[in-house]
Parts: sequence; C-alpha cells; structure tokens
Amino acid sequence: MASKHTLSEMEPREVVPGYRARFIHTDHTTHAYWEIDPDRPLPEHSHPHEQIVNVLEGTIELVVDGEPHVLQAGDVLHIPGGVPHSAVAHTACRVLDVFSPVREEYR
Repeated sequence: MASKHTLSEMEPREVVPGYRARFIHTDHTTHAYWEIDPDRPLPEHSHPHEQIVNVLEGTIELVVDGEPHVLQAGDVLHIPGGVPHSAVAHTACRVLDVFSPVREEYR
C-alpha cells in the first residue's frame, strides 16, 4: 500500500546540535532528510546500518574510515555498515541519508 508524506508538514528532530532531520521509515529502510548548520561537527561513530549519503544542497565533508570526502550537491557516498565516520558541513546543507535496515532509534 502506498503512503504519502509531506516533509514541510513534519516536525524536524534535532539528533545532535546543528543536525535536524525528518524521518520516513519503510519496512526495510529509514530515510533521513537532514538540515545541517555549517561548522557543526558530527562526532565519529559507527552503526551496523548501510548508509547512502545524498547531498541535495551545500558542501559537507565526511571522513570515512580515516579518508576525507568533500561532497557537494549531486554527490552520493556509500558507507558500509560498521565503518567509523564523522562529518562537518562547510555550508548550510540539506542531505538525504538512506539507511538499511531501519534505524529503530530514529522512530
């Protein structure tokens, strides 16, 4: 059964300072629509979920397993599950992260 979501009608949740997201969950994925403030670090962490980072607006730097990646609008980065990563936005950003399996802690 199809389900429609309107992002502008969803309340964002600040997960860490400067990182606000609206979450949509399916049976197998979590989609996190982030609004990220510039110069706010996301500390290094890892999770068992595969992550696809889709940069919609702005410039963000991710360090994945020690390797830096500067991403701009239109760039996509795959982060395998269990790999340590961190981030900092160089500008205000909008990012869509797709996680598999579902991020239960974001429900």
